[in-house]
Amino acid sequence: MIVWVNGAFGSGKSTLVDELRPRWPEALVYDPEMIGFVLREIVEVPTGDFQDLRLWRRQVADLAVGLVEEYHRPILVPMTLVNSGYADEIFNALEDAGIGVHHFFLKVPREVLEKRIEGRSFTLDNPEEDERVRRWCKDRIESCMAAVDALPSDTVFLDGELTPQELADQVLVRVRSGGTRGA
Repeated sequence: MIVWVNGAFGSGKSTLVDELRPRWPEALVYDPEMIGFVLREIVEVPTGDFQDLRLWRRQVADLAVGLVEEYHRPILVPMTLVNSGYADEIFNALEDAGIGVHHFFLKVPREVLEKRIEGRSFTLDNPEEDERVRRWCKDRIESCMAAVDALPSDTVFLDGELTPQELADQVLVRVRSGGTRGA
């Protein structure tokens, strides 16, 4: 089973997964962003967004399938995925492999997202790079918010302004009650 935690940059995806970890120690954390970082070292990313690379989407699904098949453990995935075509591509590949997916989306107002992004540091001792990443994240808020209407119909929307503990409670209740896409 895969628990995909989706939402805009600054919505609290990683924080929620960090809260779930000690409550669900058998779960593995898989961050598809790492695949994007590796691909950036190998090939050019013309759009600047590695999600636009078909290979990224294929590798994200393939590694998720491999982790489930090899380790037989639930997988927690904190990853913004708001292009509906890309989400369908990845989730359908997981479903075709017989893997159930719980898809959660953290809804957070724009002003809260902007404040959270402003408060983050993305690099060590590189203020220019930090500012570039902050700007990139803020530039994607609108598309992340607009994507809510195009996400898969079984997406569970959560109030991203709740505490990480409250959100983790909701996720665990939902996961334990079933209702997965796929398997």
